[in-house]
Amino acid sequence: MTIDKNHVVALHYTLNAIEENGEKTFIETTEAENPFTFLYGVGMMLPKFEEQLQGMVAGDKKSFTITPEEGYGEKIEEATTQLPIAMFEQSGMPPIGAMLPLQDAQGNHVSGIVLEVSEEFVTVDLNHPMAGKTLHFDIEVSSTRPATEEELEHGHAHGVDGTEAH
Repeated sequence: MTIDKNHVVALHYTLNAIEENGEKTFIETTEAENPFTFLYGVGMMLPKFEEQLQGMVAGDKKSFTITPEEGYGEKIEEATTQLPIAMFEQSGMPPIGAMLPLQDAQGNHVSGIVLEVSEEFVTVDLNHPMAGKTLHFDIEVSSTRPATEEELEHGHAHGVDGTEAH
């Protein structure tokens, strides 16, 4: 079956960042028994990622690169904020490099990476962790199937076979 809109796709991938000198830096990979599963064509994935999968079938393999402009954008150096140290009295000081779940003034959930901890503030980078990175994927499609009505209503895949609970 060919990958198409409103299909559940299961695939394995290895993701590397391509550095300025052309070398690859490993980011992550899927485990053999746990493919990455998602609802295709509904805006869950980067458009360029989905574009690369169009027309593939189970067993197909492919390698492709997504530039920062096609992915998570360029890193914006000014996209930092200082959080008052009092915010961490109950939870404790986060270590440098920790990812913090945050919420903006409009109620949107964002993540921030701790850059610095001082006596007054915790400085957080608000860029997406993959901002500014050229991403290289090596993928293999495990399976594809039409999404169930329930998956379409919920807007996400319920596992490889459609039976996983929330």
